[in-house]
Amino acid sequence: MGAGLASDRPAILVTGGAGYIGSHCCRALDAAGYLPVCYDNFSTGHRSFVAGALVTGDIADKATLARAFAEHDIVAVMHFAASSLVGESVVDPRKYYVNNLAGTLALLDAMREAGCSRLVFSSTGAVYGNADSKALPENYPCAPINPYGASKWMIERVLSDYRGAYGLGSFALRYFNASGADPAGGIGEQREVETHLIPRAMMALQGHVPDFAVFGDDYATPDGTAIRDYIHVTDLAAAHVLALKLLLEGHSGGVFNLGTGKGFSVREILAAIASETGREVPHVVKPRRAGDPTYLVADASAAHETLHFRPAYSDLATIIRTAWAWHRKAHPLKNG
Repeated sequence: MGAGLASDRPAILVTGGAGYIGSHCCRALDAAGYLPVCYDNFSTGHRSFVAGALVTGDIADKATLARAFAEHDIVAVMHFAASSLVGESVVDPRKYYVNNLAGTLALLDAMREAGCSRLVFSSTGAVYGNADSKALPENYPCAPINPYGASKWMIERVLSDYRGAYGLGSFALRYFNASGADPAGGIGEQREVETHLIPRAMMALQGHVPDFAVFGDDYATPDGTAIRDYIHVTDLAAAHVLALKLLLEGHSGGVFNLGTGKGFSVREILAAIASETGREVPHVVKPRRAGDPTYLVADASAAHETLHFRPAYSDLATIIRTAWAWHRKAHPLKNG
C-alpha cells in the first residue's frame, strides 16, 4: 500500500508537489519530520523534483484523490496545484477558473469526504491588483486586475466560508515574487516556457532566450520599470511549515502576506544579475503587458507576528546567487 502506511511521520498531501514551490516545500516538510506526499499530474512539474511519496493524478480526479487520502492517512494538505501565468490568464481566463477555482473545490470535496480539515493554500500578492506605492497589509482592498489573481482571491473567499460553515482550518499565504533556488542546488525554477524575470534573464545570458524584454519603462517609478517584492523560495517553504504546525496545534488559520517589505525594479534586478555574473543581460524594451501592476510590495509584519516568520535567504544577493548556481547546472551555456 502507500508509503504513508509504513511511516510514523504525519503525512501531508502536497498538490503540485513536483513544481517549483511545491517541491521546495516537500523538502522542508521532510526536514521538519513530516512525510510529504507529492500529488501531481506532471503537466508542468518534474519527476526529478519529487521528494517523499508520490501519487500521480489531477486534483479534479476524485477517485485518485480519495485513494491518496485513504492510503496515506493524510492529516493536512498544502495546495500549490494551479495555473499561474498572468499573461496567459488574460488571454485564456476559462483555463484559470477551471484549473484554479473548480480544481480547488474538487480538492475541498475530497478533503471533507476524508475527514481532513487542515489546508495551507498558495495564494498571491496579485489579489491586490494596482496598489499604492507602499507595502500592502492584508486588509488592503483586493482588486485583482487579471484572472490569475481573481481566481486566487475567489479561492480565499471559499476558504473563509468553509472555515465558518465546515470548520476548515486554513491559511491562505499571499506570497509575492517567489525567486531563488534550493541552496543545496538540487532543484530550482524550470519551466517549458519561462516567463519569470530572474530565470528568464539568466537564460538570456546563457543563450537560451534570444528575445529577452523589459516590459514597460514608462511606469511611475524612479527608473520607469515595475517594482516587485522578491522572496526566496526556501523562505516560502519555511513559512508553509510554520503555518502547518499552527493548524495541527488547533489554529483556525487566516490570510498572511509573505514578502520582505522591500521592492526592487526590473532594472535593479538586471543590475544585480550583472553584478553576480559579471555579464550584462541583453534586452530590449517593449510595451507594458496587460495585467501587470506598477508596484507590488508586501507588508509582512502579520506573518512575522503570528507565524514567527523571518526570511533568512531573501536578501537580493542570495536570491541571485542561488538562482544563478541552479541555472548554470540546469541550463548549460549556449554562447560560452
